[in-house]
Amino acid sequence: MTIRDFFRKKVGVSRNVFALGIVSFFNDIASEMLYPVVPIFLTTVLGAPVAVVGLIEGIAESTASILKVVSGWFSDRFRSRKPFLVGGYSCSALSKVLLGLAYSWPLVLLARFVDRFGKGIRTSARDALIVESTKVGKGQGRSFGFHRGMDTAGATLGPLFTILLLRHFKDNLRPIFFLAFIPALLGILFLLFFVKEKKKETKRFIFTFRWRELDRSFKVFLLVSFVFALGNSSDVFLILRAKNLGLSTILTILAYVLYNLTYALFSFPAGIVSDRIGPKKVLVSGFLIFSVVYLFFGIATRSFFLWLLFPVYGIYMAFTEGIGKAYIAGLVPSAKAGTAFGFYQTVTGVCIFFASLLAGLLWTYVSPRSPFIFGSVTALTACIIFIVWEKREC
Repeated sequence: MTIRDFFRKKVGVSRNVFALGIVSFFNDIASEMLYPVVPIFLTTVLGAPVAVVGLIEGIAESTASILKVVSGWFSDRFRSRKPFLVGGYSCSALSKVLLGLAYSWPLVLLARFVDRFGKGIRTSARDALIVESTKVGKGQGRSFGFHRGMDTAGATLGPLFTILLLRHFKDNLRPIFFLAFIPALLGILFLLFFVKEKKKETKRFIFTFRWRELDRSFKVFLLVSFVFALGNSSDVFLILRAKNLGLSTILTILAYVLYNLTYALFSFPAGIVSDRIGPKKVLVSGFLIFSVVYLFFGIATRSFFLWLLFPVYGIYMAFTEGIGKAYIAGLVPSAKAGTAFGFYQTVTGVCIFFASLLAGLLWTYVSPRSPFIFGSVTALTACIIFIVWEKREC
């Protein structure tokens, strides 16, 4: 049995998809070593208010999202994906060093900007490469589910490493920022040596992308995603909520690990189910789970409930993150997948800017509960729109 046959028959994905999963595994170890402690670092070490945390996350995430459509279009236009991945992962690795050098919140903003700049230029091209590495119309949910599972497995290990390092460095965060560069570098090396991209014929190829030619279902899904994202603020607010309800820094990170663990465990099965029953049903389930979880994040009065809410939130992520991309992959041709993914991620990301900024303001000037109740309402609204559209199509 060849290596290619092993990946397809035993794992169920192509060798390239497997390699991209390993790259994301290492990159997310690095990113998630830092993500749960950055808001704590900002508010407790640097003394930044929660509104500033919302501003930083909003700018960072919207930067990534705006660039996703640009980089997706260029990767389609030049029919090349890998250079965008190398540049993107390199920027994210550099951001880890910048965080370690930060002694005021503007430098944290710069570091987060560089990190999300890297995510912006790599994500659409990577998703398009996953589509190109999967048989047309077969196994796209499985491929994206596998990738999200590997990505989130790294996200589970990262915070665990942080807990060990916090104990070793006696709660000093700066050495952890620098050490996170190591797995980020490993991911780049793995990308350079093991991810292959087939050369595409460029002669006589004219790339065009017209809005009016897009599938109507894709446009409706953009609307649904827009409404949903208006209340889907950065996950740093979940971390701050855990602290707000009384969890220590280490217990907050452990709750975040629990979220990533369920996310990782459910991503691949969710992709398989999506291939069997269709991604729409899985997505609707995910939106409903989010609405309920956010509502309880808002009304919870004791930290005990967080140990249930964080893992259920991970199930929501497994049911939506990769599945949404699998759904889009079935609506657009692979040659234009980079641009389509870019549109989708730009729409949702720009909303995340406003959602995070609004969440910070609501937290500061109304109450820590209000961002989550608002997010629950917008998620339920998006779910209703999606269900109504699905019934209309049937």
